Amino acid sequence: MPWIQLTVSSDEAHARQLGDVLMANGAQAVTYRDGKDAPIFEPGPGEVQLWDHTLVTGLFDAELNTSAMVKRLEQVKYLGKGFQYKTDQLEDKDWEREWMDNFKPIQFASNLWVVPSWHQAPDPDAANILLDPGMAFGTGTHPTTALCLEWLARQDLQGKTVVDFGCGSGILGIAALKLGAARCVGIDIDRQALIATKENAQRNDVAERFEVYLPSEQPSLAADIVVANVLAGPLQELAPVILGYVGKAGLLCMSGVLSRQADDVMNAYRPAVQFAEVEQRDDWIMLNGQRVSG
Repeated sequence: MPWIQLTVSSDEAHARQLGDVLMANGAQAVTYRDGKDAPIFEPGPGEVQLWDHTLVTGLFDAELNTSAMVKRLEQVKYLGKGFQYKTDQLEDKDWEREWMDNFKPIQFASNLWVVPSWHQAPDPDAANILLDPGMAFGTGTHPTTALCLEWLARQDLQGKTVVDFGCGSGILGIAALKLGAARCVGIDIDRQALIATKENAQRNDVAERFEVYLPSEQPSLAADIVVANVLAGPLQELAPVILGYVGKAGLLCMSGVLSRQADDVMNAYRPAVQFAEVEQRDDWIMLNGQRVSG
């Protein structure tokens, strides 16, 4: 089926409203893009942050009457006549196949792979995490997740208890269990993340060893290893909570931190944690260390 994209320039204050207007007028999907290459880092809890200059794109059936749509949009108060827009025709493709073809098995260490469900595992004897790509909770393609996976692959996890704080898809906890950990406890504020974690744990045959909890339900335990791939703000604010999971001489691995935020995050955990050398990929870093006090 052929499609038309209608892209409208908006300011941050009205971008979401404009997206709703496009959906109300028949858009099958709406996306938001930065119009000026101005990056956004770490929105606050519950905040949906967009760019000062945002490009809002609606995907429509190719039979869309573009002129009529523009006239309707001109009636929107914050747009008015003469608003900036562009249209693009999209080639009719098998978009599901196109999407799937872009994702291949990814190797994170000699013994650790993430494998989409439509591929065979390249190394059947490795720790293979069966996980399909998705936008919501992470599948290893982002540098922060990759750094944590590579770190886990270097650890002796045999028989260990692991806490996956902010578990998302459960990828880090599943990796730990596949690499020999005896038990993993996943914690996340999002119930949908907990559902995704349980489903992924079942797919990977580790569900019996992977428990999940909301923060209000989280158990007390002293883990051998704690991994937390969230953001710098929560890592600092929740330092007492996260430290509470790190057992005596336990290991802590944290990511979701920009290089300029490293000192602030580490200071929130000192002197209880002695940190190793910072590891960096692109603008993101991974912090890891061992509990030495407290």
